[in-house]
Amino acid sequence: MESFEFSTELVPGLPNELGLECLTRLPYTAHRLASGVCHQWRDLFQSPDFHYHRKKIGYTQKVACLVQAFSGGTVNGPKRPGELPSYGISVFESLNRGWYRLPPVPKYPNGLPLFCQLASCEGKLVVMGGWNPVSYDPVADVFIYDFTTQQWRQGKDMPSKRSFFAIGACSGRVYIAGGHDENKNALRTAWVYDLRKDEWDQLGELSKERDECEGVVIGEDEFWVVSGYGTERQGQFDGSADVYEFKSGEWRVAEGIWEPGQCPRSSVGIRKGGKLMNWAELNTAVRVGARGIMLGGRVLVTGSEYQGGPHGFYMVEVKEGQIGKLEKINVPDEFSGFVQSGCFVEI
Repeated sequence: MESFEFSTELVPGLPNELGLECLTRLPYTAHRLASGVCHQWRDLFQSPDFHYHRKKIGYTQKVACLVQAFSGGTVNGPKRPGELPSYGISVFESLNRGWYRLPPVPKYPNGLPLFCQLASCEGKLVVMGGWNPVSYDPVADVFIYDFTTQQWRQGKDMPSKRSFFAIGACSGRVYIAGGHDENKNALRTAWVYDLRKDEWDQLGELSKERDECEGVVIGEDEFWVVSGYGTERQGQFDGSADVYEFKSGEWRVAEGIWEPGQCPRSSVGIRKGGKLMNWAELNTAVRVGARGIMLGGRVLVTGSEYQGGPHGFYMVEVKEGQIGKLEKINVPDEFSGFVQSGCFVEI
């Protein structure tokens, strides 16, 4: 709280310490309206320091943001046979189990770039890469959604076009690695994006090419780039991971942490018995297309029982490494579409 400086009283008649605590307790859904009260409130609500203050004292809200096929498959009517569905971002609020959809990215009003990647950073949602939904050409776009202003802005493009890469975020930075380029060559390069500076820096190279790898951030210590395969080994998923240590800035290799041959995309769960668990192993109800989003001590798990089957949504408790039973949750029809990927956002 010592880092906040105010030119006038936050709330007339109250000490600023008490005024700050009152505003800290406002739900994030009220921040946009409250930002219109005065410039001082607007600057406070949009400050990353205010986000960390709310997080420290337990007044943030945990939501899952999902790249999800629109119900019926499209934004503007049915697709022609063979066309891929359109995708948008759905938000699941774990506290009240409510659902809503974010407004479309202005550059892509008819659907997100296909296979784009999501990460959360300082209470904001970051969308990167993917394929242009019309031409299917790879893109280097970066978009940031601010839940306070409820608006999108465009960030600095990725250093190169890439798809199916690992992504993770920690302490105001987004980390990406691997994937493949516009010529479908597997990559071993890694980069970090600083959200506040809107700048990219290279992180060196992975130990090997890793296409279709998965990114996992462990605590605030490490970024794991899990599995993947090289250009000459299409679909032969590796059992190792490259691990980037935030403090040292060094890479190391972790062997035997994933089941060789299994695709890790969005399926990587918690560590269990020295390995990273596949969410599809939880239950036959989610053995196809399993996705898991950690929401504190609970996980939102989605998937189907069989190829082409209806998509189910479940909650499961995770406590001290022990995983509970799947609890099926009711989902409105418009939010029941296939989930391609997702991430946790603490707002």
